[in-house]
Amino acid sequence: MPALAPVALQDDYVLLEPLGLHHVPDLEAAAADGELWNLWFTSAPAPGQAHVYIQKALDGLAANTMLPFAVREKNSGRIVGTTRFYDFAPELPRIAIGYTWYAKRWQKSHLNTACKRLLLKYAFESLDCVAVEFHTDGRNLDSQRAIERLGAHRDGVLRAHKRRPDGTLRDTVCYSIIASEWPDVQRWLDMRLTRLSS
Repeated sequence: MPALAPVALQDDYVLLEPLGLHHVPDLEAAAADGELWNLWFTSAPAPGQAHVYIQKALDGLAANTMLPFAVREKNSGRIVGTTRFYDFAPELPRIAIGYTWYAKRWQKSHLNTACKRLLLKYAFESLDCVAVEFHTDGRNLDSQRAIERLGAHRDGVLRAHKRRPDGTLRDTVCYSIIASEWPDVQRWLDMRLTRLSS
């Protein structure tokens, strides 16, 4: 069965580099752009919590369930957020993409499309996944629209699925892309990225 290992993924727009504790200052600065920790539907760490946030991701890597990345925007060279693979099921294999957040300046830009294209390509072409999942808060309509723009299929809603950081119950909206859909999704993302970045 496959194992997850740190890897760098990049294109002309973004570098996804293995997340490490040396990224603490950069992630704190990125999260401060928009005070993202105040958004109840995001996983961005509050001030002083980036070390704990990254350590949990590295623990997931050690357990072969997560593969976390820092997101470096190529033109500026700055770390602007983070994303990761999680819920890895190596027996299929199947994986989820999430824990994604970007500094406010980079939200609704070409950056998310570039990141997702790299992650999907790695999942389907290097890990040989049969499917990639996406999960988001039922109240996070922006995230749902962003996932749907990737070409993902809405599979359903897990009601009262998790607790948010503030203790309230969250419904989780589930999406997926299966391996047979990847060629068409890739073509769509290539076209979309060309349009967004021009």
